[in-house]
Amino acid sequence: MDQNQKWIQHYCSSHKILLVGEGDFSFAACLAKRFDTAVNMIATSFDSKEFLMQNYSNARTNLEELKERGCTTLHNVNAHTMILHPLLNLKVFDRIIFNFPHAGFMFSEHDDRQIELHQELVRGFLWNAFDMLTGNGEIHITHKTAYPFSKWKIKKLAKEIGLRLLVEVEFFKWNYPGYVNKRGSGSRIDDTFPVGECSTFKFAKPCHKSLKIIH
Repeated sequence: MDQNQKWIQHYCSSHKILLVGEGDFSFAACLAKRFDTAVNMIATSFDSKEFLMQNYSNARTNLEELKERGCTTLHNVNAHTMILHPLLNLKVFDRIIFNFPHAGFMFSEHDDRQIELHQELVRGFLWNAFDMLTGNGEIHITHKTAYPFSKWKIKKLAKEIGLRLLVEVEFFKWNYPGYVNKRGSGSRIDDTFPVGECSTFKFAKPCHKSLKIIH
């Protein structure tokens, strides 16, 4: 093992890492600080840089930290079409991370219509991420597991695309110093929220083939 490698939980400084749907980029900044360098990382947000600066109190600081450590940051990146992005479409990654995916507050979290929106978001992300993985790469989704979030059926969505579940591990925010999860939309966009019962789901391509399931 390379003695120069640095780890934080499931992530290593030598991994090629893609972060999707970052809020104020505090998770990316946490990894970068632990690694001392972020040259192997690309961190993306759905929103524009201008929007982030206006709505997240720590976005500027986190983005400056990432820039200093060599991280590539991209904005206006849609999880459903990210594989087509000119700076992503020819790259593959060892870890693709989406923390607390959320489709926005259209209905109550308990409403079946809201759950369907969330499932559509996750499905589109997984569909793209499948073809952006290295052979031994992993897709990580961190997600609440209590009701109604359990109704998203993350594992079932991944299986439908052709991914296999490697492991589900309990997630604790304190393992990532400086990470502050954000609501991400609405009037309280910059507020955090209690994660409660929560897991990181790790998915990989099937052992015997590298083709996703086409419906």
